[in-house]
Amino acid sequence: MGMTTVKQDEMACAAGRQHAIYRVTIVGAVLNLVLIIFKMLAGILGRSGAMVADAIHSLSDFVTDVIVLVFVRISNKPRDVDHDYGHGKYETLATALIGVLLFVVGVGVLAGRCSSILAYLRGETLGQPGMVALWAAVVSVVTKEWLYRYTRAVGRRANSKAVVANAWHHRSDALSSVGTMVGVGGAILLGEDWRVLDPLAAVVVSVFILKVSVDLVRPCVDELLEKSLPEDMERDITRLVLSAGGVAHLHNLCTRRIGNNVAIEFHICMDGNLSLTEAHRTASHIEELLREAYGERTHIVIHVEPLEPGR
Repeated sequence: MGMTTVKQDEMACAAGRQHAIYRVTIVGAVLNLVLIIFKMLAGILGRSGAMVADAIHSLSDFVTDVIVLVFVRISNKPRDVDHDYGHGKYETLATALIGVLLFVVGVGVLAGRCSSILAYLRGETLGQPGMVALWAAVVSVVTKEWLYRYTRAVGRRANSKAVVANAWHHRSDALSSVGTMVGVGGAILLGEDWRVLDPLAAVVVSVFILKVSVDLVRPCVDELLEKSLPEDMERDITRLVLSAGGVAHLHNLCTRRIGNNVAIEFHICMDGNLSLTEAHRTASHIEELLREAYGERTHIVIHVEPLEPGR
């Protein structure tokens, strides 16, 4: 009866998490689609290449929303015969894809704006954008910053790396629009000699985009390469295990991440005169301690060994 209740609570929690992720991602996708159309029209009507580029950047945001919707559904599937450890790494893969996409967008923005700067240095006159492009940039900044904060909050509550990564993509779009706003505003208000502000600001923004992309991809690569959990987490795991009565010492500790969950494997030495029932009771208690600390879906493997004489 107790196990059934626990499983029902776990399923309800997973369903609630998935619903929250879908809702925030759909809201982001709808707003992104509206912004894409709005900024593209503003860029064309306002003769602003920066705004057209900003609209393309929002298009990349829309693509990442689709990625999150697809991969989070897969990652929440229960274990099956082909995936004994669950599907958590599909979400890791989604996060890595978002990071790579951010990097590509950042390189594209950097290359395009450097080309405009070189044209300006060669004496070419950069075009002056219209006011509609400036207003579009202001609307984009406000909308994307709100969307970033909303998405990040939901991602943290749901413990979803992919949603938090998507929030950062919203922030990068907001930063891109800030650069566009500064450039367009400078070109309109300061005159022809200051039109180079647009590409200069975009170069600065692209550097931030590249940094965010690297910060997103690095932990995904670590997980896919089976990197161990941080040392402080492993020390905490050791502390929890040794706090259970009857455990002499722990060795062969192996840890890693599986999506949003962790995997913990280790050997423990106990009094060899203990009965199998007593040893099993202690091991079960250790599992409870670890799941309380790291989540119900924590993968735990415990190998019990008899304590050698003199140790």
